[in-house]
Amino acid sequence: MRRFEFVEGTSSKFWQPEVQGNLFIVTFGRIGTAGQRKEKAFPDAAGAEREYEKKVAEKVREGYQEVTAGGAAATPTPAAAPRAPEKVPLPRRVPVATPTQETLKAAADALAALRARLGWRSWEVTSRARSARRALRALGGVNPAAHAELAATFDALMARVVATPKEGRLPLRHALGLLSELDVAAFSRAVEAWRRAPETEALAMVRRAESLGEPELALRLGLLLAERPGMKGSASEEGWGKRWGQLRPHVEAKLSSSGGSLTEWVKGVSPGSDTQLAGRLSRLEA
Repeated sequence: MRRFEFVEGTSSKFWQPEVQGNLFIVTFGRIGTAGQRKEKAFPDAAGAEREYEKKVAEKVREGYQEVTAGGAAATPTPAAAPRAPEKVPLPRRVPVATPTQETLKAAADALAALRARLGWRSWEVTSRARSARRALRALGGVNPAAHAELAATFDALMARVVATPKEGRLPLRHALGLLSELDVAAFSRAVEAWRRAPETEALAMVRRAESLGEPELALRLGLLLAERPGMKGSASEEGWGKRWGQLRPHVEAKLSSSGGSLTEWVKGVSPGSDTQLAGRLSRLEA
């Protein structure tokens, strides 16, 4: 049976389709659970097969990756030579979507609501950050600088990453979460602004990620290091590990091309007093 998985952000889902006669059957749910099973009957087997092919194509467009139970590519062509890990494209960070005036306004409102809560209790900031992230995700990966509805508020939020706690700081993990739902140009723009701020342990980690020389890898790696698996709204340890497994070959290939190694790169990141970051760094080499 073919299996597809989507592991990104707080999502960690699987989807398994099959055809039995004139029945199209799917089993789906959160990775690590038995999931739910649904059946749909068709007048004949050909109708079930057409539904199967249509739904598989839809899931692939949404960013699902086909895997076997062991995590290898499913149903490979036996004669095909295995591809080098660095040649396999990274999965999309966000589903394909076309922004509309309604979704742009919803995102702008969510960003403004988050900005208004900075300096409040941490759970309120986290709740608003999750809402803003969902609203940005519906835009399909836009560059906020290209949309007047978003540009000013988004830049103001990124500036609060380097604000003092008294001014109302936006935690770096929330900022990277927002950036992960957008075009990578937004990340490059934010890092450029952060460079002008005094050094902190968190920003040093982002700048170290940026030293890879490839913004897309830097954004994904920075997000993984800033995340706190197990916290409400965060990915599970299993989901975190799966995303790192997808990213690792690309990071190692990039480091190798410049004569470096993952071990050397990790040693160049100082977690300071941040025990959570120290834990993430130790998992990179596990």
